[in-house]
Amino acid sequence: MNDLLVEKKNHIATLTFDRPKARNALSNDMRNNLRDTLAEIEHDDDIRCVVMKGAGEHFMAGGDVKRMQDYADQTPEKIRIDMTQRIHDLHPIMFSMRRMAKPIIASVEGAAAGAGVSFALACDLVIAADSAFFTLAYVHIGTSPDGSASFNLPRSVGIKKAMEIALLGERFDAQTAKDIGMINFVVPKTELAAETDKLATRLANGPTRVYGNTKKLLYRSLENSWESQLQLEGETFADCAARNDFREGVAAFGEKRKPNFKGN
Repeated sequence: MNDLLVEKKNHIATLTFDRPKARNALSNDMRNNLRDTLAEIEHDDDIRCVVMKGAGEHFMAGGDVKRMQDYADQTPEKIRIDMTQRIHDLHPIMFSMRRMAKPIIASVEGAAAGAGVSFALACDLVIAADSAFFTLAYVHIGTSPDGSASFNLPRSVGIKKAMEIALLGERFDAQTAKDIGMINFVVPKTELAAETDKLATRLANGPTRVYGNTKKLLYRSLENSWESQLQLEGETFADCAARNDFREGVAAFGEKRKPNFKGN
C-alpha cells in the first residue's frame, strides 16, 4: 500500500494522507513514502509550494495505535529498541520540511491528533476548517510527544500553554488554536479547499528563493545569537539580490506594476 497520494499541478505539490478509514493514522508506508516524496520535491524546481492534507474527513488522527498493540507481548528492552528506531525513522521527514526552501501549508479538516498536531506544527503555515479540532493526545496512550512537537509547540504558544496542551491532552477547536498562535487561518469547512488553493497559488507564484531564505532566517532565529542572526541576514539578502526575482521585483516597483516572479 502507498497510503500517500501525490498530485503536482501549477507548481503546487499536494500530498494527501490516504488512510481515511483509519482517520489517516500514520502508517509505516505513509511515513516512508512521505520521506521519499519530500526528498524528491525538495530538489524539484517546478514545485514552488507544498500542501499537506488528509483524505476524507480528517487530517491525521495520530500514529497507528493498533499497530503499537503488537508490542504487548514484547520485552521492555525490545520495545525500547524498536520504538527508538521508529521515532528516528520519522526525523528525516521533519528535517526535510524544515530545510525545504519552499513554503509548506497544512490544510486541516476534522481531527489533528497526536502526530497530526506534530505535522501541522512542522508546516510553515496552517489553514483549518472551523470544524477542525486538535489534541496532542500522546498522554492518553501513555507516552510523550514526537515528530518535533516538543520543539515546535512551545515556540508557537509559549511554555505554559504548551505544558497545558501536552500534559492534559485536551481537545480544542480551530479558533482556539488560532487564538493561541498554533495555526494561522480558520475558514468555513465548505471553503477550506478553495481557500487552501488560493493561499497555495499565491505562494506558488511568489519569489520562491525569497521564501526559502526567509524560512531559514526565521527558523534559525530561534537558536542563533544576535550576531549570528545579523550575519545570516546579510548572507540571505545578498543571495536574494543576486537572483532574477529581485531584478523583476525592483523593475515592477519602478514601473508601478505587479511583479511576475518565476521562483529563481
